[in-house]
Amino acid sequence: MKAIRILVAACLLFAWQAAPAHGAVASGAAPGDAAVLGNDISWPQCGGGLPGPPAFAVVGVNGGRPDTVNPCLSAQLAWANSTSDAIAGIPAAVYVNTAATGPVESLWWPAGNTYLGKDVGDPYGVCDGTASPACAYVHGYAMAFNDVVILQEAGDAAVRHMWWLDVETENSWLWDTGANAAELEGMASYLESTGAEVGIYSTAYQFGEIVGALNPGSKLSGLKSWLAGAESTSTAQELCGAAPLTAGGTVALVQFTDGDLDYNVRCPAAAPAPAPQAPPEPAPQPEKKHANLYGELRAAEIS
Repeated sequence: MKAIRILVAACLLFAWQAAPAHGAVASGAAPGDAAVLGNDISWPQCGGGLPGPPAFAVVGVNGGRPDTVNPCLSAQLAWANSTSDAIAGIPAAVYVNTAATGPVESLWWPAGNTYLGKDVGDPYGVCDGTASPACAYVHGYAMAFNDVVILQEAGDAAVRHMWWLDVETENSWLWDTGANAAELEGMASYLESTGAEVGIYSTAYQFGEIVGALNPGSKLSGLKSWLAGAESTSTAQELCGAAPLTAGGTVALVQFTDGDLDYNVRCPAAAPAPAPQAPPEPAPQPEKKHANLYGELRAAEIS
């Protein structure tokens, strides 16, 4: 997510920028104020120092592009298990990279309404292998499926209730904003089918450039927003009152950077509910095999 910072100087009036962090153990101290802060980390922090356990955490699943793997995912999830939320029984959230390339050489793109032999219900109709909303929806569904498998293969036994879609202009997107929206809707659809809650990380400017005006009834409407671009705890708290990225949503988190780490303020309306009591006989989680059919994107990496 560090690429967002580049736009801050040039587009300060139009976009709020941000960036996640990664590392090993005990880096710098949190900014000195009374706010309860969280951190987001991912592959850029591999081999570096992580902060002391914060109040809450968000961990990046990918290595900067969709269907790649954060090489420090297992270690960073273990670090996230020491946050105040995790100790209270509320697992850390995760975020995933997003993009829509269309049918380009060396990159997987669907040619029909199936993935790994499974039919994908598609509100946009029949996918014919083109850069259409129908195919973008199937592609997004497949990328989210792979993200869940990546998390499982990292040995993560926790049920991650909150998944954030990292939506930034630095990755590859189609000219058709409707198809880009369909990509994200497909991702949200699969993740929600697993019982997860989905939110969107972006800036108002970048999100608008990528998806345009959402259609009425879009699956993205009403999702929580994680806004980037604050400069301090106080400005992050002010941005809690900004408009959400989609109609009917709420601003749940606001991010700012201090030194080499990203910090997040949890907005008042987004305080987590107490962890539910574990059922006496939890149902076993079905296992899925990971099929890494996605090639390396040519877009800039997102941290």
